Amino acid sequence: MATVTQTLPERPSPLIWLKDFLKEELAPYPGRGALVARMVIAATVVMVITMTFKIPFGAYGAIYAFTISRDSTEATVTAAKTAIIAFILSGSYILIGAIFFAGEPFPRMLWVIGTFFLLFFALSATTNYFAANRFAYLVAVTIPLWDRHVPAGTQVEDTLWAIFGVMIASLLTVAFELIFSHLKPWDDLVESIAERLRAVEVVLNTDGGAHPVDPAARKTITRYSMLGTSRLRRILQRSTYSAQYAERMSAIVALTGRLVDLTAVLAYLEISIPDDASRKRIRTLAAGVADIRTNLLNGKLPSPIAFESEEAAARSVPLLVEIQRTVSQISEIFSHSPSISPYARTEISTEKPWKLFVPDAFSNPDHIKFGLRGCFAASLCYITYNAIDWPGISTAITTCLLTALTTIGSSRQKQILRFAGAILGGVICGMGAQIFVLPSLDSIWEFTVLFAAVMTLAAWVATCSPRLSYGGSQTAVAFCLLNVQEFKFQTSLAIARDRVVGILFGLAVMWIVFDQIGGAPAVIEMKRTFISGVRSLAEFMREPRSSDRKVAIERAASMREAINKTIDKVRSLADAVLFEFGSSRQRDMALRTRIVQLQPQLRLIFVTRIALLKYRLGLPGFVLPEELHAAQLTFDEWLAQLLDGMADRLEGKGPHLDMSNQAAIDRLEKAVQTASAKEPVTEPGPALAAQTQTFLSLSRSIATTALSLDKEI
Repeated sequence: MATVTQTLPERPSPLIWLKDFLKEELAPYPGRGALVARMVIAATVVMVITMTFKIPFGAYGAIYAFTISRDSTEATVTAAKTAIIAFILSGSYILIGAIFFAGEPFPRMLWVIGTFFLLFFALSATTNYFAANRFAYLVAVTIPLWDRHVPAGTQVEDTLWAIFGVMIASLLTVAFELIFSHLKPWDDLVESIAERLRAVEVVLNTDGGAHPVDPAARKTITRYSMLGTSRLRRILQRSTYSAQYAERMSAIVALTGRLVDLTAVLAYLEISIPDDASRKRIRTLAAGVADIRTNLLNGKLPSPIAFESEEAAARSVPLLVEIQRTVSQISEIFSHSPSISPYARTEISTEKPWKLFVPDAFSNPDHIKFGLRGCFAASLCYITYNAIDWPGISTAITTCLLTALTTIGSSRQKQILRFAGAILGGVICGMGAQIFVLPSLDSIWEFTVLFAAVMTLAAWVATCSPRLSYGGSQTAVAFCLLNVQEFKFQTSLAIARDRVVGILFGLAVMWIVFDQIGGAPAVIEMKRTFISGVRSLAEFMREPRSSDRKVAIERAASMREAINKTIDKVRSLADAVLFEFGSSRQRDMALRTRIVQLQPQLRLIFVTRIALLKYRLGLPGFVLPEELHAAQLTFDEWLAQLLDGMADRLEGKGPHLDMSNQAAIDRLEKAVQTASAKEPVTEPGPALAAQTQTFLSLSRSIATTALSLDKEI
């Protein structure tokens, strides 16, 4: 029996917490240096080209070269293509609007206000947020150009130069990414997962608990626990992986995050293990983690790992049962998959016609409300700076567009990071360089060194987790707009002042419109989304509802995608909760922690159900005897009712009903045994037996996980 002394540190003060948070976010990780170098090189080359050849609006070219996704070559190419198309459409929209409304102030103002509504509505209701964001940003940048009292030819020329500058930057960035991808292929997702598993392995492998955990190992596992998995989830969201691989890796990322959190707590427990049996259990667990890590790095399917009874583990070391169970679940993710290839063809096709708008774009009033609120905020900024004749603060409009999100926490997160980025890039780096550095420079190469240094700082912040990365991109934006917008050293501090004032004004308007008028707290939205995910998963258990296999497959693929997005949204909202404050913060943080802990099990149920659905659909290679059909239907309905009961309790609709009876499971096992006994011993016999056993193993796994989730809820 292990002797445990808890040495968990006391709850830190806000300043200490912020210091530790920044320290962990800014710490290096595998591939970060290479990613920063690629971002800085691309932005610097674009800056040198635009400054040398005096290409107007070079600041926006450098900004887009900096901000285009670099999580993978495929993602960067896709982002560049999307951005170019969005820029062309955006420029066309502006020019067409100018043809009809440029000469009439009042109709133009109405057109601008209507444009703001369309932009915010598109951000909420279109299927591709990245494309909508790029379209909206260029419109926001070019609208002030047409408010100037200059010839129409100059306005058209400036608009075209703005489009040309960002398109050239996009193409140059893609060229750099293709070069870098050939120099060093890198799977950042797998490498990052492997690093976390390695940290877990080191903690568990400290002589099987014979000695205290090494301080360096404790520090490493704590750092990974604080960082979380948001950066890994962002890689998955931006990747071009097959749907099957992305869903499985999403589950592995979630379970790895849970494993890291459990091990981080274990690392702070001073454990004294006197018996060899308990030490052997821990060493076996460490070996299992090492096996999973090695297989993932080598592109092999991890083998299922079976540990001894949970009762024995519970008697040896605290938390060992949960760690052991999580490792087993990770090993099961790919155990019944034919391939670990990121681009392997899925058994259930998810291809469907491309759609511009989400399914409820015109039926859900929330999209209209979001458009109206965003339109009101941006219009207020636009009318104000034109009324007082202060065009320098037009950054207020872009601030509204870039920080408008549907929940208070997520919106406030971007607002805080945009302001911090403006201070760091505009005031500290930009104005500081104007005062202390630029007067001493006399060539573009000296300025290039300064530019690269600031971009390195911004890129390092931009490669943090999504909780902080937006601040890095805004640092680059502020510095570029101040020092790369003209082909000379900027000596006037008024420009920096105006841009910062514009950002502050935009943030103030957004705080009033989005936080004070109808904004939903992120924690409420997080809980609502989690419940929605549980209910959707319950419906997924009842699929297929159609006897037409093609229709059933299409419906299953659609539901798969929707559930996957819902689960991802819950984790994104969890990051936003960190930026909400008030009297209920402690309760909200506790609820956030609880839901985050439940997420990995929900993902595992989802992934396992996808594998079981192939048997329900009767796909080639997954055909079961007819005798199993009735038992399978009963089992699936039991799982659906179990999940519906969880959602009801989370909503406070009813008491807990005991759904843990073994009737459905026992009936399924009996049906499998009966079907196997009836099958004649011929050539296909052993193959069918193995298939039914695989089906039964998956069914037991999903039942165990669902009952465990039900118990925790």
